[in-house]
Amino acid sequence: MPRETIQIPCRVESLSILSADGTLDAELEPQIPDADLKRLYTTMLTARRYDERCLQLQRQGRIGTYGPARGQEATPLGVAYVLRDEDWFVPSYRESAGYLWRGWSIERLLTYWGGHEHGCVVPEGINDLPFAVPIASQCQYAMGIAWGCKLRNGGTVCACFVGDGGTSQGDFHESLNFAAVFNAPLVMVVQNNHWAISLPRHKQTASQTIAQKATAYGLDAIQVDGNDILAVIVAVREAVEKARTGGGPSLIEAVTYRLAMHTTADDPRKYRSDEEVAEWEARDPLPRFAAYLRKKKLLDDQAESMMEGEIRKQIDAAIEKYEKYRHDPYELFKHMYEEMTPELQRQLAELEEHLEGRAPAPGAAPREIKRVM
Repeated sequence: MPRETIQIPCRVESLSILSADGTLDAELEPQIPDADLKRLYTTMLTARRYDERCLQLQRQGRIGTYGPARGQEATPLGVAYVLRDEDWFVPSYRESAGYLWRGWSIERLLTYWGGHEHGCVVPEGINDLPFAVPIASQCQYAMGIAWGCKLRNGGTVCACFVGDGGTSQGDFHESLNFAAVFNAPLVMVVQNNHWAISLPRHKQTASQTIAQKATAYGLDAIQVDGNDILAVIVAVREAVEKARTGGGPSLIEAVTYRLAMHTTADDPRKYRSDEEVAEWEARDPLPRFAAYLRKKKLLDDQAESMMEGEIRKQIDAAIEKYEKYRHDPYELFKHMYEEMTPELQRQLAELEEHLEGRAPAPGAAPREIKRVM
């Protein structure tokens, strides 16, 4: 038998529409209403200012460990813009810009980073999952949701986010394989920010791109400039429409950069250079999008100043509400099991003794725990 090259039909493309220097490919420019463009910019700016305030709050001891999203706002926002309300949005933990577009309040996001269970409660009527810190675990959930969408045959899709480091986890690969085999309407978005904590992308994988990993599972994929919200919107529109009409799952590699630290428990100066960061600062999605809107006469200094003032008031009000929030110290026992195990009952009694300065009476029934759904 002769040796022959196997023809693999899957394709991998690269897409950029608005370059870092403001050059626009007008032929690829998506049609977006002016009102939507303004709202997109306001949301991106809100996400940036929220992110900056969270860093301050963490350093002041007013929230816990925080994972900044500075420089990565365009990708989740572009995805959220394309999705319908009934579609599913499954984040990792740097997708706050998408959450804001989908209707989450800043106060609720703050309660998450403040360590309160309330921050994981999805607002009523929104098809989202909470932040997922365990790396790539959300991929399995998203794949299951996408399969459920197909079984219901309602035309809904599920968009899932994972980082470049998460593509080294089995959950990511199992999810793509299952979604492909069962033709589930899943759009897997990899936020390739080049660093998995201190491990650079080239030590995560030897492949030229992350997008090409889709080929092994029979999927189409595209590598997109993740700092270009126009390119993100175009790529996601194509993938979502394909999934919605029965064409199956896709993989989008959004090439971006983590401009800040991995989390506030991390010092990136120990593993990357200032020169590298400065190079990516020049590709920041926020000023790039602002320059685009200014050229279209949709943004000027006065409008931006008014936005900044309103955003500052909004964040100040959210912080005030968050710091007035009084959590139930026993809520951590409420959400694991339908009925508490004996070990949890023992731990609850120990916590009561610690917090209230008293030991439970011998033989007394444990504190009643009401489930909060």
